Amino acid sequence: MARRLRPVDLGFVGAAPVRLVFTREVSASPEQVFHALAEDVPGWPRWFSAVTSARATDGGAGREIRLRGGTRFEETVLAAKAPEVYAYRVDATNAPGARALVEEWRLAPRDTGTGTLVQWTFAADGTAPFRFVLGLARAGLGRAFRDAMTSLDRRVAVR
Repeated sequence: MARRLRPVDLGFVGAAPVRLVFTREVSASPEQVFHALAEDVPGWPRWFSAVTSARATDGGAGREIRLRGGTRFEETVLAAKAPEVYAYRVDATNAPGARALVEEWRLAPRDTGTGTLVQWTFAADGTAPFRFVLGLARAGLGRAFRDAMTSLDRRVAVR
């Protein structure tokens, strides 16, 4: 890994200089979504096309993630409270300019009684160019999130 990031806690999600928040409703239950996020880490590439490789480390306390284009992350799981929240901090990455990064997934039952409202928060800090690029990347990250949720929902519905 090229660089170690600042070790932040879950409070960083609300205080980060850059916060990208995306939401999507899916028909899968919160339990099914949580399982895919937190318990089937190696399954991420099957529904999140940006992820090429994912594996749990340290008995599930960490993760190693590889993305298309070669970006890599070593992560620590900060919260895994089924079926409501799953969050992790990036400890090391080869992404230039990143200083701190936390991703939080919040899951809530839909008001209709079936399905889940999924909220993904991408909280980051970094150099000015890094923050600028993240702002430009908002639309692409949003599209990747929507596509991933659609794919996950289809995948879970097959079970």
